[in-house]
Amino acid sequence: MKDFELAEWSAKIEVGLPQIDQQHRQLFELAATFRGNGDQIRILKSLVMLTEYVKVHFREEEELMAACRYPGIEAHRRLHGEFRRMLFDLLEKAKQMTLDEIADEVTFLINGWFYNHILVADFDYVPSVRAQGAR
Repeated sequence: MKDFELAEWSAKIEVGLPQIDQQHRQLFELAATFRGNGDQIRILKSLVMLTEYVKVHFREEEELMAACRYPGIEAHRRLHGEFRRMLFDLLEKAKQMTLDEIADEVTFLINGWFYNHILVADFDYVPSVRAQGAR
């Protein structure tokens, strides 16, 4: 499967909204728990925690976009839905996967989809939030 290191949190992906940046950082920290020694139960619990945290983060981010009347909110919601489906699919398949396969999938989702989502889609709504004076 995929064999690469988990991207680390860095200033490059800070959007400049403290609450959102903290939530993004937490998602990277949760994803990092999939590396190293572990057992199936711990990994599956971590996957459930990651899935639940993503739901909370996306809901809060969408509320922030709605509050500032961000014009691209519907497209952004669709992107969030896509990521939630990918996580849900992984959760469904995880029982038949090895721990390394689960870790590789989580790494791929965070390194690939989520990292790029922050750099493109999240950076796009920040000016709308700043224009409304929201935080």
